[in-house]
Amino acid sequence: LLDELPMLYLCALGFYSLVEADRTVRFGWKLPAALISLQAAITITYIFWIQSPVFHQAAFASTVCASVAFGYRRQCEMEISNRTRRMFQRLLLQGFLGMAGGFFVWNLDNIFCHRLRTYRSHIGSPFDAFLQLHGWWHILTAYGSTYLLLWVHLTRLARQGHDHLFTIRHFVGFIPHITLKTAKKID
Repeated sequence: LLDELPMLYLCALGFYSLVEADRTVRFGWKLPAALISLQAAITITYIFWIQSPVFHQAAFASTVCASVAFGYRRQCEMEISNRTRRMFQRLLLQGFLGMAGGFFVWNLDNIFCHRLRTYRSHIGSPFDAFLQLHGWWHILTAYGSTYLLLWVHLTRLARQGHDHLFTIRHFVGFIPHITLKTAKKID
């Protein structure tokens, strides 16, 4: 429970960042109040009434889909370079693949949980970790969330006209981050 609710809150924060991506604030305190109320209602419903992982999965998927759809619409409204468009596409694709893969393995885990436990007991450590699909759900959604949050950040930079100053780099070959482009040396 405590490992899943923060995922909802992070998605709401991403949605807020996409809505308020311009230099001027559009909704003031009303949007944060509405998002906090919605997330509180989901949390209370999840904790006290519908204590089912499927409810969380639906709420999380809805929040992610709403955020991506809204952000994509805003992205299409912008005049951006081909370089920025390619960065957007890569970030969205990686984010989608991570999220879709996470949802897929979580559903497999929900459907085949008892059978997977039996297989894990036969395989033994350390290879049984590959069949811990709930753990893979978290790994894959963290992977997808990382790319989607970078996409949100780059969208905000592009909305403010600063996307040409930044690029995506990977720390240790696979941990993405947005960084300033290095200036060319002048002789």
